[in-house]
Amino acid sequence: MTEPQDIATPSADADALVLYGQAFESRLLLGTARYPSPAVLEAAVQRARPAMLTASLRRQGAQPGSGGEAFWELLKRLGVPVLPNTAGCYSAEEAITTAHMAREVFGTPWIKLEVIGDDYTLQPDIFGLVQAAEQLIREGFHVLPYSTDDLLVCQRLVDVGCQAVMPWAAPIGTGRGPMNPYALQLLRERLDVPLLVDAGLGLPSHACQVMEWGFDGVLLNTAVAQASDPVLMAGAFADAVAAGRAARLGGAMQPQASAQASTPVLGTPFWHHAT
Repeated sequence: MTEPQDIATPSADADALVLYGQAFESRLLLGTARYPSPAVLEAAVQRARPAMLTASLRRQGAQPGSGGEAFWELLKRLGVPVLPNTAGCYSAEEAITTAHMAREVFGTPWIKLEVIGDDYTLQPDIFGLVQAAEQLIREGFHVLPYSTDDLLVCQRLVDVGCQAVMPWAAPIGTGRGPMNPYALQLLRERLDVPLLVDAGLGLPSHACQVMEWGFDGVLLNTAVAQASDPVLMAGAFADAVAAGRAARLGGAMQPQASAQASTPVLGTPFWHHAT
């Protein structure tokens, strides 16, 4: 598989997304599950041009005879860095073992770390997540942890060595958008590491909004894969992420309590002027 460092270098873009010292031109990451067909997945990736593609060894298979050979060949052909994830793991030990398998299969230290604690909400097991992250960081992995929007949990992940954190906006696959704007904006205010919103976004406007708040990127799957037209939606999200980033850099005006004339004139109002 192509590794992230083969795609971009820190000098590629003055505003590149930098994770663990590697630069990426895009601030959008895409999942690879639940698309109507491999052809649709391929077209969506080509339209969105994401920084990385996530893939689960446990859910999609990586070993010969698993029936997923065509899928892995497609990922190779796309030439986009693959971010293996530990989806489907319910303990720190299970996630750590899966991460080691991923490093062997893909030849990359990158891992999206998931340790699920609840089957209904797919909410992360925050205790197992921190435990697994700490060990994997010690073992040289570039860990991107999927977390809740809890400030203390995210701070603890940073404390154990994670150079980026991926809090949810809402439970995985719900498409509800940011359910706790206060918590997400507090994370952006308090944590001095890249933050990528992972899970729960359903509309391009959701992605644009979190980027306007100062988040560094977003990771999507269901919102694109389950759209009526995944290719069109992939493009819409890519454009929304770029627009939100530009808006953040542009510096939005401050809301005003009353109307402010956008074209003030000197002296008296024009209707008082003689014609």
